[in-house]
Amino acid sequence: MHLLRFLSSKPRWVFLLDGCGALITGILLVYLLAPFERHFGMPVEVVRPLAYVAGGFAVYSLSCWALVPKVAARHHRVLLSIIALANSAYCVTTLAMVFAYRARITPLGVAYFVGESLIVGAIVALEFATAARARTVE
Repeated sequence: MHLLRFLSSKPRWVFLLDGCGALITGILLVYLLAPFERHFGMPVEVVRPLAYVAGGFAVYSLSCWALVPKVAARHHRVLLSIIALANSAYCVTTLAMVFAYRARITPLGVAYFVGESLIVGAIVALEFATAARARTVE
């Protein structure tokens, strides 16, 4: 609980966590799910765009991480809300794709995407909590 309290009081570290998570997601999609489509079941035509979106989120969050010390505290709330809403849309889209390709997707694919959505959902909750508490950083 102490870690959550610490993170929610430091927007810069929430952006770093989100950016690294998005980078890991993009890498996993490109280098694990796409080449092993038959094991996961999600078509590569779906996986690649998801990877591009994750890469875009990584650029956004890591840019915010680098710039947050230079940004007025009142902007933290907006910047965090933007990525929290984007991550929420990513989760909804991912789960919609799992549903749309339910005849193709394997149990391993379902486990991957549901697990990813749970992790991203936890980060979204942290982002919204941090936005609500936004204050002067470090």
